[in-house]
Amino acid sequence: MSRTHAREVVTHRETGAGGRGVAVLVPCYNEEPTVARVVARFREELPEARVYVFDNNSTDRTAEEARRAGAEVFNERRQGKGYVVQSMFRQVDADFYVMVDGDDTYPAEAVHALLAPVVGGHADMSVGSRLHERSQSQFKRRNRMANRLVRSTLNFIFRVELTDILSGYRAFSREFVKGLPLFGGGFEIETELTIKAVERGYRLVEVPVDLTHRPEGSHSKIQFLRDGFLILNTTLALFRDYKPLTFFGAVGLLLLLLACAAGAAGFLGLGVVPGTLLLVAAAGLFTCGLLSLTAGLILHSIARRSQEFEYHVRVLTDELRAGRAHANEELGRRGALK
Repeated sequence: MSRTHAREVVTHRETGAGGRGVAVLVPCYNEEPTVARVVARFREELPEARVYVFDNNSTDRTAEEARRAGAEVFNERRQGKGYVVQSMFRQVDADFYVMVDGDDTYPAEAVHALLAPVVGGHADMSVGSRLHERSQSQFKRRNRMANRLVRSTLNFIFRVELTDILSGYRAFSREFVKGLPLFGGGFEIETELTIKAVERGYRLVEVPVDLTHRPEGSHSKIQFLRDGFLILNTTLALFRDYKPLTFFGAVGLLLLLLACAAGAAGFLGLGVVPGTLLLVAAAGLFTCGLLSLTAGLILHSIARRSQEFEYHVRVLTDELRAGRAHANEELGRRGALK
């Protein structure tokens, strides 16, 4: 879909009867040098949209600059980008959502291509992928390595082929925003959004965007080691929650293999540890391995039941939404006849 066509579709949906339009969500922490420019550029690209800046305890004039540029400003007292995203999704009501960082590193003009799949009904979330060849040079070497590690881990575990897991430039449908529970409090929130979208069956597409140079006076808020650990920890935790049989099955098989190795060494009298101790260790490892496999089977069954329940809730929600839309159309038709 072309940029012009995307703009026309969005405008039509924004100005339709009863429509809530497009909301641009900007999470911010100490973005005084750039936030006004971000707000102005998105207001220019999407003149009918409403821009919301969520300030996360900034110590500078981020909130004042955002208001001056025409944004509606909210405060989130819990420190962390994840908490900001949770508040944005809970408090803002719209048909379509765009989320973009307030550091002015994402091009506002790309918003039409980003929104097009969601507005057109082809995706529930579109992600601005920064990891194509032209944008790679904008990343520090360690950031490229971290992105590659997270991407490879997630793609391997969840059997997907995504190029940018950590992008902060995304568009969402209303169904996605209002139907996805989020718990991450920090910069692991993008990982959580991506994994839960994949595992809950939401349609996800990636749209290439050009990452721009970070403006003078703007600094990255990511702490490489701390946030990298949180992201990997979130990936493994969601792997455990959504694929318990695979997770606990792998742990159980590893423990059983170690039990076999310890048992063989103890039986044959190999190694410096007394054979009796090795046999005791083998028995313990074997028991733990069986428990892990059993836990995986039980949790897999529970997860399947949970997925079935979520499916029925989603179907019921769709039916209620369709019924409400039909009722509104009927009321409008009767009003027109009068």
